[in-house]
Amino acid sequence: MKADKILYNLEEVFSPKDLGRPLRGKEMNEADILKNAYIAIKDGKILQIGQGDAYKSLQDEHTKMVDLKGCVATPGLIDAHTHLVYGGSRENEFAMKLNGMKYLDILAAGGGILSTLKATKEASFETLYDKTRNLVEQFMIHGVTAVEAKSGYGIELDTEVKELEVIKKINEDLKVELVPTFMAAHVIAEKYKDDPDKYVDIVIDMMPKIKEKGLAEFCDVFCEKDVFTAEQSKRILEEARKNGFKLRIHSDEIADIGGTKVASELKVRSAEHLMVISDESIKALAENNVIGNLLPGTTFSLMEDTYAPARKMLENGMAITLCTDSNPGSCPTANLQFIMQLGCFALKLTPIEVFNAVTINAAYSIDRAKTMGSFEEGKAANISVFEAKNLDYLLYFFATNLCKKVYIDGELVVDQRQLVK
Repeated sequence: MKADKILYNLEEVFSPKDLGRPLRGKEMNEADILKNAYIAIKDGKILQIGQGDAYKSLQDEHTKMVDLKGCVATPGLIDAHTHLVYGGSRENEFAMKLNGMKYLDILAAGGGILSTLKATKEASFETLYDKTRNLVEQFMIHGVTAVEAKSGYGIELDTEVKELEVIKKINEDLKVELVPTFMAAHVIAEKYKDDPDKYVDIVIDMMPKIKEKGLAEFCDVFCEKDVFTAEQSKRILEEARKNGFKLRIHSDEIADIGGTKVASELKVRSAEHLMVISDESIKALAENNVIGNLLPGTTFSLMEDTYAPARKMLENGMAITLCTDSNPGSCPTANLQFIMQLGCFALKLTPIEVFNAVTINAAYSIDRAKTMGSFEEGKAANISVFEAKNLDYLLYFFATNLCKKVYIDGELVVDQRQLVK
């Protein structure tokens, strides 16, 4: 079989191992690094990767040859935790944070997510679509080929549906794959503050309607002090599972109130944040094969000192990913590369652990490992190409977009940091 396209002369190709499950513990520091490498593509899928000039047997007069000397390639980067669809922005809170005001204090004062809820409700579909599409294009320019995207700035049915329909429309219009998550359980609606269980009932009542419209694949809940209790979170997720959703949970971001216990008991796909997780909870997540989606950009943006204990997680055999948590309040960014660099600088992960976190493990987190996340033959030819002579340089040379080209299903969608129209 001859290739349609061959990327060759690559300084390095990072090729993670797909073991049929997420990489855990010490496995996360293992991968194949191919020197003087090539990637052969056929019908939008990986045909072969290799070294030297072995690609010549895959080449004929119809094969497009792309010389990528001075570059490295990885499977397309995957961001497994974002809040992409929202109205307005929250730069007005920046000075408050600089003056030491905490997230929950801003929320209690009527700011934070409450202002975003209002702006999202008031925004038209077209306004939300244009804003979100621009943000997604920024992700692509930084090397991202798939993104988990949550609702949760609606918290009432019509606005939740509007957010999820924006995600659906962008999925139709761009090559990047957005994986939708229903998260009406993001904050308790203001009018139910004195009766939060009533709002839990409302969230549960939304579920069959969201599923009937085919708008979301996952369900998430913010289990946190002054938001949803562990008991409420468990009830929401149990009902979500009955309605056919796969499960995630925000847990242990600010306070440990039992969210990781819920995650372990329900064996959810992923637990998010985990900045204040206990040693006991780390072991429980590892034993129950719950992926830890770590969000160091949130700690950085909130100017806190506590990062998720990634090294301890790996020592206990957990699987982890790194994600942006892109959102208007606690992590306004579209640069997954910077989050990867924080993975090294703040979480003390090795480059191989970082790249495994945003490729194969992220693919498992969004339930797409059968089609992406590594370079097995037959998987989608989703490829991120960076200007660098080795992988270490991508993490050493921080806060700079080094992405040169991005391919999705073998098609060039980003070239020289510009979208291909």
